[in-house]
Amino acid sequence: MKKTIFITGASAGLGKATAKLFQSRGWNVIGTMRDPKKEMELTELENVTILPMDVTNPEQIKTTVAKAISLYTIDVVFNNAGYGLMGAMEALSDEQILRQINTNLLGVLRVTQAFIPHFREKKSGLFISTTSIGGLFGFPLHSIYHATKFAIEGWSESMSFELGLHNIGIKTIAPGGIATDFTGRSLDRSSHPEYQEIEDKLFSAIDGMMEMASTAEQIAEVVFEAATDNKDQVRYLAGEDAKAMYARRLEIGNEEFRKEIRKQISG
Repeated sequence: MKKTIFITGASAGLGKATAKLFQSRGWNVIGTMRDPKKEMELTELENVTILPMDVTNPEQIKTTVAKAISLYTIDVVFNNAGYGLMGAMEALSDEQILRQINTNLLGVLRVTQAFIPHFREKKSGLFISTTSIGGLFGFPLHSIYHATKFAIEGWSESMSFELGLHNIGIKTIAPGGIATDFTGRSLDRSSHPEYQEIEDKLFSAIDGMMEMASTAEQIAEVVFEAATDNKDQVRYLAGEDAKAMYARRLEIGNEEFRKEIRKQISG
């Protein structure tokens, strides 16, 4: 029997690349996005179903998950929907903060919660969530983004214990840079004159880091590995830049690494 993966945020970037990869490897794919009417590529692929879902809408999550379960027995849920929020804390509106938390954190929790009974009843299943190298350490001016990604990392580790009771797995994929439009379409940015200098330096540093960025297709391969390797492993670093940065942090320690980042950005 074909296995089935359910993917949030499948309209672009890593979500779309993952949908195409799993489809090419013989899986059924259910991809979700806020506006399926705009999707012209995935809809042409065999064994791919596109459903509407905004991960900030709790009622729509319940409806779409129920629809997905009625179509297929789900084997893997890939929580991928998310975006970046950049700006000094005092520059961010309450609306921006709530939207970031609703999308990057609460959306993951709600989608997962909706699928747990399905996995528990069939005594198998796997949750995979896209976090970030930014779920393991912080950069300037991304505090709320990091708050959501650190939260998903800690939540996933905790969830591994209770889900394990029912033979359900949970994993995270922590990429470094991905050569998509994340710094364009998927980035919400607020500026403040008191932080303009560090903001300019940070964007310059990000541009340099993107030269080492992985493609969405490369990161999708890590998602496929996590989905099929049957390992009792929660965290997967994805991308050579992520691996190098994390190795450096382990080498010199958390505090020295933090100081090194500050020196690189602030001088």
